Amino acid sequence: MRGATGWRAALQAATARLAAAGVEDPAGDARRLLAHALGLSRERLVLALDAAPGAAAAEHFAGLVALRAERRPLAQITGRRLFWGRAFAVTPDVLDPRPETETLVVAALEAPFGRLLDLGTGSGCLAVTLLAERPAATGVASDLSAAALAVARVNAAAHGVAGRLAVLAADWFEGVAGRFDLILSNPPYIPAAGLAALAPEVRLWEPAGALSPGPDGLEAFRAILAGAGAHLAPGGRILLEVGAGQAGEVAALARAAGLRGVHARADLDGRPRVVAARAP
Repeated sequence: MRGATGWRAALQAATARLAAAGVEDPAGDARRLLAHALGLSRERLVLALDAAPGAAAAEHFAGLVALRAERRPLAQITGRRLFWGRAFAVTPDVLDPRPETETLVVAALEAPFGRLLDLGTGSGCLAVTLLAERPAATGVASDLSAAALAVARVNAAAHGVAGRLAVLAADWFEGVAGRFDLILSNPPYIPAAGLAALAPEVRLWEPAGALSPGPDGLEAFRAILAGAGAHLAPGGRILLEVGAGQAGEVAALARAAGLRGVHARADLDGRPRVVAARAP
């Protein structure tokens, strides 16, 4: 029985290397990397598998596989991640947008808004998505990281919302003026002691400041909710992504801040993912 040849053999070898490195989906990631290396969609990749690899393309693919074997996130290697059906630029300076964060988008789109504020915007995926979905809206996206803000600007331009999104260097509400119909944030919320248990893709390669705010994981929520009342328009909404087991504590902080209608929203796995509230 003949063995695999062409790119098919390279793909098998890459899958074995990624499996040995502990990658969760070695075959899927190997296919994604090969499609990226060849500039093909995954649907068209099968048409190229029996072709003989050129030396330059083979070296490029091997380099991509080596990066993934180091547990670098796939999105950082390819430079993009799909979020709400749109491709977003991703670098090591921002969190890789997660599917569960789309729960914030679902909640935001359930009611109208004219002006939004995205605190700790990172890649800008939330603000850019919501402005793309609501062409009459405007917004502000803030972050402490200048490198993250550069990525957010790239994504705003790529999706045609740069003219409606002000990108601001700020520590939460510092320097943010005016009131907003919608404030949302996916802030750092992992307790410091929990960082060691994260997957290598997260622990080694994503910005630590975007993952953990400190000892109990609630520091960012305290800061955001303390300032929310002064920046929400009457009846304005605030939506916060929360970590496992945090929904009750964050909801209590929201009530203590004088917000109304406080409740939790579950993600597709049924886990409380978003705490929602509104101004009186």
